[in-house]
Amino acid sequence: MMGAGKSSVGRAIAELSGRQFIDTDILLQQRLGRPIPQVFQIYGEDAFRDHETSILRSLEPGPSVLSTGGGIVIREDNWTEMKRLGIPIYLRALPETLISRLEASKKRRPLLEVEDWPIRMKELLSKREDQYLRAEVVVDMDGENVESAARKVLARLGWSPS
Repeated sequence: MMGAGKSSVGRAIAELSGRQFIDTDILLQQRLGRPIPQVFQIYGEDAFRDHETSILRSLEPGPSVLSTGGGIVIREDNWTEMKRLGIPIYLRALPETLISRLEASKKRRPLLEVEDWPIRMKELLSKREDQYLRAEVVVDMDGENVESAARKVLARLGWSPS
C-alpha cells in the first residue's frame, strides 16, 4: 500500500543483498516522460494500470528487487507476472502508520487527491487487503525504520546481506 515503504525498503534490500533495484513507477515515468500524478491526470487510472502491466511483462527474472505501485495487485494478470519475476512480498502496515508516513511525505498520491484523504486511503487498503495477502511473504512494517525493515525482509527470504 502507498506509504508502506516499497521504494525505500526495496532500495535498502537491493543494497544490502547486492541486487539491482527496479521500480515500476520510475520505469513508467521514463516511458511516458511524465510524473505519475500527470499520467493519472492526463490519461486516467485505467491507462496507468495498462502501462503498469506492460512494464511488468517487459521485465525478465533476475537478481533484482522490484518495487511496484500499491494498486498493481488489482489486476489478475499482474499476479502472474509478479510470480514469474520472483517472490511477491507484502509490506503490511496499520492504517495509522500509513497515514502518518503519507502526512510526512512530499510525494503526491493521485488516488488521495481528495479532501478527506485518510478515509480514502483506509477504503483503498480495505479493498486491496485480500489481494495483498496473496503475497508469498507478508512482513509487518509497523515500528520499523527502513534498514530494520529491509533486514526483516531479507531474513524472511533467507537472503543474507552481502
